[in-house]
Amino acid sequence: MEPVLPKVPFEMCPIWASLGVFGRKWSLILLRDMFFLKYDKFGQFLRNNLGLTPRALSMRLRDLQREGIIQRVVFSDEKRDVRYKLTRKGLDSIPILTAFIQYGIRHHADRVFEDGKPRKLSQVFPEKQPLMLGKLLLAYARETNAKLETGSQQ
Repeated sequence: MEPVLPKVPFEMCPIWASLGVFGRKWSLILLRDMFFLKYDKFGQFLRNNLGLTPRALSMRLRDLQREGIIQRVVFSDEKRDVRYKLTRKGLDSIPILTAFIQYGIRHHADRVFEDGKPRKLSQVFPEKQPLMLGKLLLAYARETNAKLETGSQQ
């Protein structure tokens, strides 16, 4: 079956629209830090990302909040204990991060691992795979089962 492609200008492409948020410098790195490293404070992001400035971090956090991907949570009356967390929409970005991880551990192993050997996602994050792949894993399982059922009927 041929995929159904929308008849809209390139500017209305879903990839183009998503890059408006995720394509901004530091966006994916901040999401990585929040999900995989469990960072949730301004100082943690700043300390652990060489080259990230306070101004750039503030701008990116605001962009991600405006898009509904993260939420800013104040934990004290003094407004000094501020943390950031992924929203439901932010959690939906995890398969995107996973795709980048899969690509990087396979095609850039020389930059990612000391031994330079490519790895599979199941070797790097064995316990987090279902969460990392999210709905994609379910879709893949359904597609695989459908192909198996179709193939077994022939």
